Amino acid sequence: MAEIHLQDGESLESALKRFKRKVMNEEIIKDIKKHAFYLKPGQRKRIKSAEARSEPARVRNVRGTADSDQKRS
Repeated sequence: MAEIHLQDGESLESALKRFKRKVMNEEIIKDIKKHAFYLKPGQRKRIKSAEARSEPARVRNVRGTADSDQKRS
């Protein structure tokens, strides 16, 4: 649980910024979204394998465009 304490002379805006940063570092929002609905174990496995397949493709696409630009020159 993210918790901050106002420091002496600290504005509410800066305290809110610190709180948001702390929430992002602790990945609280990510965890809430993950548990927002139930996934059956089979569905979870399919999603995980699909993400694993798409990750190398994204890396290849990024590298491929840079490599093809260098070959043209």
